Amino acid sequence: MSDVAISTKPLRFSRERLHVPVLAAITVATGVGAGLGGMSLDLLLHAVQHLAYGYSQRYLVGPESFLAGVRAASPLRRIAVLEVCGLVAGVGWWAVYRFGRPLLSIREAAAAGDSRMPPFATTAHALLQIITVGLGSPLGREIAPREIGALFGGWLARVAQLSTDERRIMLACGAGAGLAAVYNVPLGGALFVMEVLLRSFAVPVAIPALTTSVIAAMVAWIGLGDNSQYALPHFGISASLIVWSIIAGPAFGLGGWCYGRLGRAARRHASHSASIIVWCAVVFSLIGLLAVRFPGFLGNGKGPFQLGLDGQVSVGLAVALLVLKFAGTIGSLRAGASGGLLTPGLSIGALTGIVLGAAWSHVWPLVPSGAFAIVGATAFLAVSMQMPITAVVLVFEMTRAGYGYLVPVILAVSGALAAAAFLEQRWQRVQ
Repeated sequence: MSDVAISTKPLRFSRERLHVPVLAAITVATGVGAGLGGMSLDLLLHAVQHLAYGYSQRYLVGPESFLAGVRAASPLRRIAVLEVCGLVAGVGWWAVYRFGRPLLSIREAAAAGDSRMPPFATTAHALLQIITVGLGSPLGREIAPREIGALFGGWLARVAQLSTDERRIMLACGAGAGLAAVYNVPLGGALFVMEVLLRSFAVPVAIPALTTSVIAAMVAWIGLGDNSQYALPHFGISASLIVWSIIAGPAFGLGGWCYGRLGRAARRHASHSASIIVWCAVVFSLIGLLAVRFPGFLGNGKGPFQLGLDGQVSVGLAVALLVLKFAGTIGSLRAGASGGLLTPGLSIGALTGIVLGAAWSHVWPLVPSGAFAIVGATAFLAVSMQMPITAVVLVFEMTRAGYGYLVPVILAVSGALAAAAFLEQRWQRVQ
C-alpha cells in the first residue's frame, strides 16, 4: 500500500450552521481512540523487542534502549530473530494482499472522503508493521498508529453521518493524532494533518487537528509517559554551525530527494504475489548477518540518532550506518515489507550531518557532532517526507531543543528545499 500520493482536492466547507455538539464529541472521541490505539501499538512494539532480544523483561517502558538490548544479544540471536522477521513479513503481507480487501492509504482516503479503509486488512497491515519493526526491521513504526487513528476517526465520522469534507477532516485528524500519541508530538501531529494530509490551515481544519492531537498525546501518557523521544545535550549556537548549515543544506536536499524518490519507487514496485515471501526472507536474513557487525543497523534508527546527538558515533561508524540504513530501508520496501520512513530518515540525516560536520571541523572546528546531527536530521526529513514545517516542529518536539537552534535548522532546511526543487525540475524535464 502506498502512503505517498499527494492530495490536491480542495476542502469546501458548508455555509450551513454546523452541529457543534456532535462535531465536538466526534473530535474528542477521535483523539481518545487514536491515543489509546497509538499507546497500545507502542507497548506492543516494546513487548516484541524485549521478547525477541531478551532484555528488560520486567517492564515494557524503561531506561534500557532497544539498541542496548540488541548489543547485549548474541550474534546468533540477532540472525535468528531477523530470519523470523523475514518469515513474518513475507507470509504476513502475502496473506494480507491475497485474502484481504485492497488496502487504501491514508492520503487516498483523505483525498476521496467517501472511501473507506478496509478495517481488517488495515489492522493486520498495521500490526505487521509493529511486529516486524520490533523484530528489527529498519523501517519506521509511525504509519501503523496513523492508520489505526485514521480508521477510527473515519468510522466515527461515518456513524455520525458527517458530510464528506467533515469525514475527510476527521479521518486525517485521526491519523495525525496517532502520530502525536506514539511520539508525544501534539503540535507536530496537528501540523502533519494541515500541511501534509489536507494541505489546509483553515480554522475548521486547525481546531480539530490541534484538539485531537493534544488529546491523543495526553491519553498516551498513561502507558508511555510524558517523555521526549530523544535526550539532547546542551549545545551552544556558533557562527561556525550557522555557516556550515548554509553550505551543507543543499547536500541534505540531494540526499533527502533521492531517499524519498527511491522509497516511493520501491513501494510501487514491491511484489504483492507469493514471491514476497522469498524476497523478505532473503533481505531480512542479509540484514541479520550485517547486524552481527553493526547492531545499530537494526530497528527504525532511533538508537543511532541518539548516539549521534550524544557525540558517540565515530566518522567511520557513521559512514557505515548511513550506507546500511539507506540501503536497508529501500531494500526492505522493495522486498515487500511495509513501514515508515520518518525515523529512518531522521537517523540517515543525522549520520549525514555527522559525516559532513567532521569534514567541516577541519575548516572551522569546535562544533559538537550532536549539533551537526540535529540540523542534518531536520533538513533531510523536511525534503524526504515533503513536509518542511512539520519536520522542524517534529524534531523540536522530539528533542525539546532550545529555540536558538531554529537559526541553523531553518537555514539548512531552506537550502535543502531549494536544492530538492531544482533537482525535481530537472528530473521532470528529463522525463
